[in-house]
Amino acid sequence: MTDLVLVRHAETIWHAENRYTGRSDIPLTPRGREQAEQLAAWTKHARPDALWVSPLLRARDTARPVAEATGLEPREDPRLREIDFGRGEGLTTADMQDVFPERLAAFHTDPSLHHLPDGERPADAVERGMACLREIHRLHPDGRVLIVGHSTLNRLLLCRLTGVPLSEYRRLFPLMRNCAITELRFHGTDRAALLQFNTPAEAFGDFPAPDAGPEEETP
Repeated sequence: MTDLVLVRHAETIWHAENRYTGRSDIPLTPRGREQAEQLAAWTKHARPDALWVSPLLRARDTARPVAEATGLEPREDPRLREIDFGRGEGLTTADMQDVFPERLAAFHTDPSLHHLPDGERPADAVERGMACLREIHRLHPDGRVLIVGHSTLNRLLLCRLTGVPLSEYRRLFPLMRNCAITELRFHGTDRAALLQFNTPAEAFGDFPAPDAGPEEETP
């Protein structure tokens, strides 16, 4: 089994206005750099066996302090990139209401079936993400792997791994905090056990992350 630690990158300069950030390379804020340092402090106790990273700037900048703290070499993988938001890229919800109100309403009804105009299909994003997770499991069958990625792709993967319809990702997982810890026990199939969700890295203080413990059957 592989324990997968899914982490959303640290805060970026588009967070203040809540702009949809997909494939754009947006830098971290000063607060975001602090969050990345807190994540690095957590890794000193959690001792991950490997570090996989989205190639987008905000993920790479988040992973850099982790690499320095652990000595791990970040492995960038394009399958971990954020979903492409198409015409919604860089826009706020209010902007989209002005530009394509009907498509936005459909997106809010079922974001999987009615993705944003010219954007990536969530089902396609999940398939590339799952392919990456299966490779991680193959390479690290008994390890804990930290994966620095993105909010929407991570939420979609959580749906797939816990048996929830993709259409529910915004309702069931409305928020993934920057640099918070979400951990799953993965056996290489399309199902996993959720060990923890959205735990702030700084909440662990000076004690280690939960031990993997004895192996259990994945639901």
